Amino acid sequence: MTDSRAARNTKRILAQSLAALLACGASTAHASSGVDGATLSATWGLPFACMLLSIALFPMFAATFWHRHFGKISAAWALAFLVPFAASHGVGVTVPLFLHALVDEYVPFIVLLGALYTIAGGICVYGNLHGSPRTNTAILALGTVLASVMGTTGAAMLLIRPLLRANDNRRHNTHVVVFFIFLVANAGGSLTPLGDPPLFLGFLNGVGFFWTAQHLALPMLFVCGVLLVAFFLLDTWLFRSAGEARAPFLDPTPDTGRLGIGGKANFALLAGVIALVLMSGLWKPGIGVELAGARIELQNAVRDAGLIVLAVVSYVFTSRQARADNGFDWAPIAEVAKLFAGIFVTITPVIAMLRAGEAGAFASLIAFVNDAPGRPNDALYFWATGLLSSFLDNAPTYLVFFNLAGGDAQALMTGGAKTLAAISAGAVWMGAVTYIGNAPNFMVKAIAQQRGVRMPGFFGYLGWSCVVLTPVFAAATWLFFA
Repeated sequence: MTDSRAARNTKRILAQSLAALLACGASTAHASSGVDGATLSATWGLPFACMLLSIALFPMFAATFWHRHFGKISAAWALAFLVPFAASHGVGVTVPLFLHALVDEYVPFIVLLGALYTIAGGICVYGNLHGSPRTNTAILALGTVLASVMGTTGAAMLLIRPLLRANDNRRHNTHVVVFFIFLVANAGGSLTPLGDPPLFLGFLNGVGFFWTAQHLALPMLFVCGVLLVAFFLLDTWLFRSAGEARAPFLDPTPDTGRLGIGGKANFALLAGVIALVLMSGLWKPGIGVELAGARIELQNAVRDAGLIVLAVVSYVFTSRQARADNGFDWAPIAEVAKLFAGIFVTITPVIAMLRAGEAGAFASLIAFVNDAPGRPNDALYFWATGLLSSFLDNAPTYLVFFNLAGGDAQALMTGGAKTLAAISAGAVWMGAVTYIGNAPNFMVKAIAQQRGVRMPGFFGYLGWSCVVLTPVFAAATWLFFA
């Protein structure tokens, strides 16, 4: 029970990137809230830093307390920002800021995430594969391909349970989930705006739908190819060293017949989710309702209403047995709902300061990524975008560097193509560096822990990513962005 709760807490950050995905007008919304990032000091980022530290450290050193009170802790850090901010900047500025986070980001996020979770949770792959190195590598490769079609969250939720079931008799299976996060939950979503939130925001800001596939196909093939080969070699060594190739351990989930899929109708519902999200980015009727600090656009209201309908249809008409076989429950979504509010409220001043560019508290970062005014260093854009995406949120971080590079999609897609590719790759790939870098990371970790996998903690996973990903990203930098 403790593991499942600890796992569920992780989901909160997944909120970040998907929230930003739906915050289609994130940059303008922040501007309309009246907060000038150039006037904010770095100390306003302390509640967000403390929120991240709470997420990282409480489960390690005060697990029981965290499991019982994580929602209160999240609210406390949100108030630690809102109350002083209201005292210094006025209620008239703070209330629009809060409403923007709630209406423009929180509600769309929870609706989309809830729809994806509900629909994907109704798809159950029956039959038990045997987790050999070849089978595991094939599943990771399939998930990597699907991630750009149905999104990293959809692909991860579809395949993580069959993968866990295939490996539940393996003595060593932690590495399987870690590489799954690297590939399916992150790098695989590099080719289309549907794959990962940063690319969707680029699409909404004028980047062509197929531009990313044209310019990131080779870099993605290199990164994913190297990771798949590294995984196969590691998995083969562990498979043989544990003696599993000769005498497999007792399988907790023995063969249940030939492979099959339950809840197939949910694939059509997933297609409906994709269509609704794309509609909200392409259809701009200019009709909306104004609130203080927020605006409810017609296309977004239609999208969210449609997503709720799809989720209800999935839950009502999908076989209860399929959900039971998937171990489906509402606890992960409930935890996200509590923790995300604190995350996105406290990250607001950090994003505002980053958007202020050279006039903001992070001016040194801006100077760092440019050799001279108008001369971007593409390699540094890749690493700066990626490292910030690892610890903040990859979607708004993408927007920050997109705007720092000029913010003109047409210019960036032509003369600035390498810079835009570096920003896109950094945001998507390096979401894998920490559990909090991208939406599905914590969800996969949570499900794996619920199934008995001994997943590393926050810093343990960071160690995995530094050892495995750093040399791969360094090679990709030299090959494609230098």
